[in-house]
Amino acid sequence: MTAEPSLSAPSTRPRTYETQPFAPEILREYDIRGQIEKNLNENNAYTLGRAFGTMIRRNGGRTVCTGYDGRHSSPALLTALHKGLMESGINIRAAGLGPTPLLYFAVKHTQSDAGIMITGSHNPADYNGFKMTLQTGPVFGQKIQDLGQIAAQGDFEKGGFENGEGTLEPLDDIENAYITRLMQDYTAGAKEFTIAWDAGNGAAGNALKHLADRLPGTHHLLYETIDGDFPNHHPDPTVDKNLTDLIKAVKHNNCDLGIAFDGDGDRIGVVDHTGQILRCDVLIALYARAVLKTHPGAPIIGDIKCSKVMFEEIEKLGGTPVMWKTGHSLIKDKMAEMSAPLAGELSGHIFFADHYYGFDDALYCAIRLLNILAETGQSLHDLAKPFERLHATPEVRFEVRQDEKFDLVPRVLAHLQSLNDPDITINDIDGVRVGTPDGWWLLRPSNTQDVLVARAEGHNAQALERLKTHLSEHVQKIGYHIDFEE
Repeated sequence: MTAEPSLSAPSTRPRTYETQPFAPEILREYDIRGQIEKNLNENNAYTLGRAFGTMIRRNGGRTVCTGYDGRHSSPALLTALHKGLMESGINIRAAGLGPTPLLYFAVKHTQSDAGIMITGSHNPADYNGFKMTLQTGPVFGQKIQDLGQIAAQGDFEKGGFENGEGTLEPLDDIENAYITRLMQDYTAGAKEFTIAWDAGNGAAGNALKHLADRLPGTHHLLYETIDGDFPNHHPDPTVDKNLTDLIKAVKHNNCDLGIAFDGDGDRIGVVDHTGQILRCDVLIALYARAVLKTHPGAPIIGDIKCSKVMFEEIEKLGGTPVMWKTGHSLIKDKMAEMSAPLAGELSGHIFFADHYYGFDDALYCAIRLLNILAETGQSLHDLAKPFERLHATPEVRFEVRQDEKFDLVPRVLAHLQSLNDPDITINDIDGVRVGTPDGWWLLRPSNTQDVLVARAEGHNAQALERLKTHLSEHVQKIGYHIDFEE
């Protein structure tokens, strides 16, 4: 692990903090996230430490793991968070700089009560936030609102920090333990792949270097140096332009495949040896083939943005396809409820409870993909050929005003319902997914950005164009424009 600045280097900034209520807009559905010095600062981190520590103490817990990503604001937020936690009597186990899955692993590996990761994920560099987990499951929804209430009321536990009850322990060997755990499920043996990896200057860079050192084969690493400015491209593998350098590296080095990560290493992007991008619903279908061999009939969960073709493939394989709401915490919670061995989102969050812990870990997903390639002896391109009939847009986002983001889709839904069109079916489990004789389209508000998210999938290219037109018309009715060509 990289040495933790808050432990080893003196800070020139004041170490006194004040508790303050959170701005309502940063209390998201499955994390706390905002813009530095606009609605998120060190006092917020300190307050979260007090509030989260209070929640853990009142539920009988005492230990919390922490981690942070490579954003410039993260070390200072970490120092403030630690102070708040310790003042609440929490014993901290500090995993240091690394990807979010490393923090999740640390919670499981050390049997801690909870964990907090400081990360802005795939948001711009001036954003940051906190992902939280319990040993027993994710922190989301009402629990996040409860933290807001504790902070607003100043209703904090006093943990006896002055009496040494709150402690700070660096987990110096946690990255090595994490990589060892990843390799434990690597079954491809001595099979030598040539792989291009793109860490996007995100938090997975150090762990990726150490994983590549242990894997056989030839590995070409792009942008593995952690840099909070993200100088090469934005670390979001769901946006095709962010995969341009990876595609070039795959072709130039005759790689078997290319693998990319987002800013905190919990989302994966993949391209085959031809440079073709595989959407993550195709990846989920490939993983389902392997998982259902040992879990026949099991539920496999996909979010509402996933392809109809994917759900049909799961059913054809003998699994039980389940469509659920978008959101890493929501999916993890649904997995636990249904005892599902596999789940995933189009955005690249993929969750294995088969042999693993059920959290989203892009490095682990890479290991499982290499296992499939080794076992089948086929190229990724050939494995994905049955899904060439998929005519779909990528995930398309367009900015909307923050104060009306959650009001826009209900307006679209109300208009659709007023049409009483017998050729239209509506699924409103998360936003609105509209089925037509041509296929389907989706519109939903993002819980992490001030955008609406859209996608469409048609039975053929012509049907897809009609769906895009239909979706665009409804977006125009609420005063916005969607550009599928960006």
